[in-house]
Amino acid sequence: MTDQLQHIYESTYLLIPEAIIIASLLINIVLGLILNTNKHVILKTFAFLTYGLALFVIIFRMPDSSISILGGMLHIDPFSTYFKVLTLIGGILGVWMYDPLHKKNSAEYFLLLHAVILGSCLLASSVNFILILLSLELISLSSYLLAGFGFNKNSAEGSLKYFLFGTVATACTIYGLSILYGLAGTLDLSSELFVKNLMEHSSPLLLIGGALTFAGLLFKIAAAPFHLWAPDMYESAPTPVVAFISVVPKLAGIALITRFTQAIHLFGQSGYNWQMILAGVSMISILIGNLSALLQKSPKRMLAYSSVAQAGFLLVGLVAFSLEGIHFMLFYSAIFLAMNFLVFHTINQFENALGQLNVTSFAGLGAVSLIPSLSMLVGLLSLTGLPPTAGFTAKFFIFTSLWGSYQQHGDLWLLFLLIIGLLNTVVSLFFYLKIPYYLFIKQKDRAFDPIKTDLKGNLLSLILVIVLFYLFISPGGLMGWINKITFVL
Repeated sequence: MTDQLQHIYESTYLLIPEAIIIASLLINIVLGLILNTNKHVILKTFAFLTYGLALFVIIFRMPDSSISILGGMLHIDPFSTYFKVLTLIGGILGVWMYDPLHKKNSAEYFLLLHAVILGSCLLASSVNFILILLSLELISLSSYLLAGFGFNKNSAEGSLKYFLFGTVATACTIYGLSILYGLAGTLDLSSELFVKNLMEHSSPLLLIGGALTFAGLLFKIAAAPFHLWAPDMYESAPTPVVAFISVVPKLAGIALITRFTQAIHLFGQSGYNWQMILAGVSMISILIGNLSALLQKSPKRMLAYSSVAQAGFLLVGLVAFSLEGIHFMLFYSAIFLAMNFLVFHTINQFENALGQLNVTSFAGLGAVSLIPSLSMLVGLLSLTGLPPTAGFTAKFFIFTSLWGSYQQHGDLWLLFLLIIGLLNTVVSLFFYLKIPYYLFIKQKDRAFDPIKTDLKGNLLSLILVIVLFYLFISPGGLMGWINKITFVL
């Protein structure tokens, strides 16, 4: 009895960040019911302090090794802690970008934001099929509702498409995991029994179960060909919501895909080449994302396809099937968070001043609105992967891991993926630099006033720009932390 109580105490102690978010979620409901004046300001401040406190607890209570809690359903380790840090930073940036266009719905907005953050933190640590599904659905259902917060016809349509595609993806995930459970006889993908039983069953059902599960998980990160919901949702949802959904659920999905890939790969003993399958998905995502983005006139649709390509680049780190590849993927994840939020934040500033945008709407604005225009330039250069931004360092790292894996294994799929990735980095120049071209080179016939920006918005842009420049000049600090992460299922 004493041992059980001690285990419960340790589990609760390690789940303090999640407990903080659950408490804030409940308090948010109460505040939403009793507050009448300045509700959105109070709830925004409360959410900001909540995520800051949870982040403080995680950073200063970081475990040095993997600890299994709640009967093995969660693994608290440096890998999951890293993604929780990124999730909470994404939450802080999402709150910072919050635009109270619909003040009466602010309680519901922050309630859903808390739910996505909670689901993402749990998903990063989940190794049990049941908790994985519960965490995924907590993220998904909340995201579907957030996507409709434009409260107009287009927003409702985008949210509905997101929901319909999401239900199919969820069904695929459940069916795939049920097949794997039938073969493995356990719900714990990190257990020795899971690996042992799957190694003994070379049935085609293993391929079917794994493929269905991957299909559902790849939907969560908007990887091709499971990305069809993204363009409409990105274009129709409020820009702060898009910025948040384009980063936080994607990174949580990448954390789960990393664990699932290592488990189903069976430490290199699987009868199926999952490395080739992931390489194929990564190539398709990079190709479809970049080539489709070339044709877009709406900046948010362009960034939707950019997000598809970025999902492909994140998967490149996993394709290497090495600890180095995982480390470089973790670095890329942090850079992706900073550059994506920077670009969407800047678009939000332009939208607030000019209304709905297309690429030509930016013509001549660089001369009269210098701060947001330069911020946009830095963000897009980083997404392209050009120096002197950290996007260059991130892509250099993941391509280095891919080349190292090719030299070790000699698999032509890896070389082909490397070539495709490098060529598409060049292709991306033609759409990422389209907006800077209009901002600084193309001029409009009529004169217009500079867009109005506030100190809070400019401060956020400045912080993100400094982060992208600093991590290009000195990536060693972040990589030093990442290199201490020993990935263990």
